[in-house]
Amino acid sequence: MQKKSRSLIIIGLFATILGSTTGCKREYLTPQPLSFYEPSATYVDATAMRAALASCARNLRFEYYGGNPAILTEMLFTEIAVEGITDKSGPAQDLNLLITPDGVQFNDDDHNKIYVYWDEGYKGIKYANTVISRINDAKYASTAERNAILGAAYFHRALRYYKLVHQFGDVPAIMKEITAPKLDFYSTKREVILQKIKLDLDSALLWTSDAVNKGDVSKGAVAHLLTKVNLALGDFDGAIAAANSVINGGVYSLMKSNFGNSPAPVSFVPGSPTPVQLPHNVIWDLHRPENKSIGANKEGLFMIIDRFGDGQFGTGMTIMRQAVAFWGTNVNSPSGKKGTYDNLTAELVQSNFVGRGIGRTRPSNYAQYEIWNDPNDLRHAKGNWMRMEDLLYNDPGLKATNDPNYLKNLQLRNASGGLLCTDTIRSWYGWPQYKVFVDDNENAPKQGGHSDWYMFRLAETYLLRAEAYFWKGDLGLAAADINAVRTRAGCSPISSTDVNMGTILDERARELYFEENRKTEMTRMSFLFAKTGKAAENGKTYSLANISESNYLYDRVMAKNNFYKLGLVTNHGDKYTMSPYHILWPIPTRSINGNSNGRINQNKGYVGFENNVAALDKIE
Repeated sequence: MQKKSRSLIIIGLFATILGSTTGCKREYLTPQPLSFYEPSATYVDATAMRAALASCARNLRFEYYGGNPAILTEMLFTEIAVEGITDKSGPAQDLNLLITPDGVQFNDDDHNKIYVYWDEGYKGIKYANTVISRINDAKYASTAERNAILGAAYFHRALRYYKLVHQFGDVPAIMKEITAPKLDFYSTKREVILQKIKLDLDSALLWTSDAVNKGDVSKGAVAHLLTKVNLALGDFDGAIAAANSVINGGVYSLMKSNFGNSPAPVSFVPGSPTPVQLPHNVIWDLHRPENKSIGANKEGLFMIIDRFGDGQFGTGMTIMRQAVAFWGTNVNSPSGKKGTYDNLTAELVQSNFVGRGIGRTRPSNYAQYEIWNDPNDLRHAKGNWMRMEDLLYNDPGLKATNDPNYLKNLQLRNASGGLLCTDTIRSWYGWPQYKVFVDDNENAPKQGGHSDWYMFRLAETYLLRAEAYFWKGDLGLAAADINAVRTRAGCSPISSTDVNMGTILDERARELYFEENRKTEMTRMSFLFAKTGKAAENGKTYSLANISESNYLYDRVMAKNNFYKLGLVTNHGDKYTMSPYHILWPIPTRSINGNSNGRINQNKGYVGFENNVAALDKIE
């Protein structure tokens, strides 16, 4: 963290020209820099401040874009998914072995992205602190303009800290711009940081507006984040009030009918190389790249903007590469021949419609089968959800040999019951096609191009308010909010007797796959179970005193995620493991060691915990 926390130092290197003539003047040797970067001369008006806020917005994109985006690391620490790459060691499968304070420093696509959250989180804080610390140095058209910029900066800083305290626990609380080298950071208690960002968001809620461009900080986004922070603090009435301001404010609403202008979902037809179009539905339209940021869409509260040509992630999302099964490999036909082909020379180029997946995000049986208990759920309907059995055998070799299985639906087993897929972890599972299909004009085969992405969406606000009602014991009101999301998707409503935290998490899994920071949210819930002493649906109660040894997140993962529960082993010989202390990630060793005049604490369960000191109980 030493390097990450220092402000930028610009060093000019000047060459001295040694002349051989005695007539050379000294002025000739005086360096003449072409320009200066001086913050006091840069942050002088609202335009400059908004440019700094643009850095905050760009910084958030690491979570969803590029190869192995960081959101996948959040998912694999929960009950919904695991790392599916099975041909090498390094991907985060054996968490007990690989998740260490040194191991988190790997941030390439073959490892976890824990350190990326740490690194990019504090970068975002640095950008926001620059605006906050210099807010009075600039000139504005009005006090309202100044306050709106300050409110947006408060939001960005609060968003990073909300994630950091639920990913890493007690962390350094840096609340002002750092303008000189600093090596004396100390960890601050998680709840102290939450109290601080709550106060900031209370102010930001007064200053921000919903009349902003997509991707800018809206009042709805501030209230949504405030709902989460209030929940984390156990202020359930405050959470309900914040959620009410979004849900009942008249600006946002759940989309309940078809809208926009986008291509329809498709279905593969046995015997035909041409898929057929299916009717549009609201779930499909809601997640089309063309529709996410249009004015007709009233559901998005805070958007991550990604457009072709903006330069930061040249390949876009690559979401089809990450979330779609490795269907082009390891799948044989009943005749024993290679069955599928994901390249472009096939008669049926299935990769044009589902992408060339590599099976990185492998859903658990819970996420793939167990939560889908309503046959009318649009989120699991044909065309919206893609099953392996919906694909066709399309390998050109089958056509060349007149194999009777050519262009027939895939099947997992032959007539004798033998497996036809040689790696069912990586190459045989379903996925939410409505969410991960992002057309791609840059890569061949397609892997997922450019698209705006929901970070906060109104459907989650309903589920957050449902959770607040659950904590208060108002199960009828909790059921009503869950049903607002369920019935929009075509499901039957649930009753108040059905409501528990598992019910809420089930609905979140159905609705927010690849959107929510699920590990962050489940850690927050786990701390609340420990803080309140309320019994979970598994009958257990928890305590803050031993949360690293016993917690709700771990117990739910072990109950629902078949990979960790059964200790399944990949073809490469790597076992899926997880432990209770993974409720918090390890603080990177290099951040601790580089902080030579202070103490950044390590989380329990990891090497270095024995050197901890008392965390700060106030923010300087």
